[in-house]
Formats: sequence, C-alpha cells, structure tokens
Amino acid sequence: MTVATATAFAAPDIEPLRVAPDVYYVQGIPALGSPANQNFISNAGFVVTQDSVVMIDALGSPAAAEKLVAQIRRITPKPISHVILTHYHADHVYGLQVFKALGAQVVAHTLGKAYLYSDAARLRLEASRKDLAPWIDDSTRLVPADVWIDGRTEMTIGGTRFVLQPAGPAHTPEDLAIYLPKQQVLFSGDIVFRNRIPYVGTADSRHWIAALDALLALDARVIVPGHGPASTEPQQDLRHTRDYLVFLRGAMKKAAADMTPFDEAYAATDWSAYESLPLFKAANRMNAYNTYLLMEQEAR
Repeated sequence: MTVATATAFAAPDIEPLRVAPDVYYVQGIPALGSPANQNFISNAGFVVTQDSVVMIDALGSPAAAEKLVAQIRRITPKPISHVILTHYHADHVYGLQVFKALGAQVVAHTLGKAYLYSDAARLRLEASRKDLAPWIDDSTRLVPADVWIDGRTEMTIGGTRFVLQPAGPAHTPEDLAIYLPKQQVLFSGDIVFRNRIPYVGTADSRHWIAALDALLALDARVIVPGHGPASTEPQQDLRHTRDYLVFLRGAMKKAAADMTPFDEAYAATDWSAYESLPLFKAANRMNAYNTYLLMEQEAR
C-alpha cells in the first residue's frame, strides 16, 4: 500500500474516553464499515489493572487495533494481557490478531465456536477482503479464543475483578456482558446500541429482551454499549434498545398472525420514533423482515 493510498483512506481518530478510574473505551463511528473508516464502527474498551491492560473487544480491522494500541501506550506501558470478547461479529474481532501478537490471552463464550468455524464467517471474511481493502486483506484472519467459557465466570486480573455474564442467545448466541463491580461499569457489547438503530439480523429478539431485563437488575453506574456513546443513565438506555425490540416484535407479530404480506405490513407501520436515527435506512427494513420471519416461526 502506498503512502498516497493510506492518506486517501485515513481513518477517524481513535481517542480513548475515560468512564471510571483506569477504565476507558473508544467509540466507533455510526456508519457501515468502509475503506474510508477502516471498519472502525464498533466500540472497544480497556481496563488498566495493577500489572496489565485488559481489552474488551478488538475493533474491526488490524489497522484500527494498531491505532488503539498506540493510544493505550500513551496512557500506560503495561502489557496487554487479555482480550475478552463480547461476541464474534466481524466489527468486534478483525483487530484481534494485533492483540494476540502482543501475547494477549483471548477469552470468549464457547458458543462463539459455531460462528467462528462456520461458512458464514469464512464468506464474510472473503467479502470483507474486497469491500474493506486495503485494511482487511489476505493477512487478516479469524482468531479463536484461548479460553472458552460456558457460564457466569469471575476473573481477577491485576487486582481488578471482572464478572463475565453470558447474555445470549440475544444479539448472538455467544453474547457476553462484562461487569466491573467495584467501578460499576458494564460493557454490554451489542446487547445495547445507543444513538443508532440496532442490528438485529437473525437475532433471537425474545431472549434479547430477557437479557436486557437481566442487565437492568445490575447496579451499573455506566454502560459502555457495543455501538454509540457510553451511558450514565443505564436504566434509560437499556430500555431504549429494549423498547425498539418490543416495538419491532409487536408490529411484525400482528402482521404475521394476520398473514399480511411483509411489504404491506412494513409500509403500514409507524416508524417515526426511530426513522431519524443513524442507519435506519440501512438496517431497519432488514430488522423488520427477519423479525417477521421469526414471528412466523414462533407461532408454529
């Protein structure tokens, strides 16, 4: 890649934002992944413990991850010892190889194996090598976890307590929420979206709503979502994602029950509460269609 090419595709700044003592995150831009943004469209967090740095997710490209490492080095020289994944979607894991090369241990929910080794993940990476070039290329690879967990797990790293709480099946089967009890900070992954339309895809929205209800019971002071700014009003912002899912299911459930054709049902639904949000045009119709199919399945 030439210097001119690199300049033409300059990524947005990746700047750590502090949400508690020694707890930071970087906020991806509210857009679809593209060469112009280096697939920096999701959030990642990091916690500076007594002896190392613990990452939460790994960003959507090696280039973005390398920029994040440079920012961490401005804060602390401590080694990056762990990366805890909230789930295995591309925009959260394509930077993982950068942290693995630094010696970090990767931790994820065991249900992530099904996607990691699937044709869907392989085909998505092949497509990304074209659509997100030059930032995703033949050297970009999917990295398996070193430690797979299958239930609620507590880890103490460098004197800091991390509670890993399975929350799937919701956005994905392998969703993990990571809670720091002392700091009262919750990294929710894509169970929570802020200031943009959630990506529902083929998610299990019924269990997703239940997962949000469970997170509402935690005594979090700050929530760092998978996308969008951190929230200092966790109850309100958890409910925003929850309310969208409830609305989506309600509208599509009635249409499916009445056997109303999807196009007709979508056109008849009042989306005014959500249509001003970023990525509404890109995601909402697909969310509604997949939910319509899900409602048909649930009715059987």
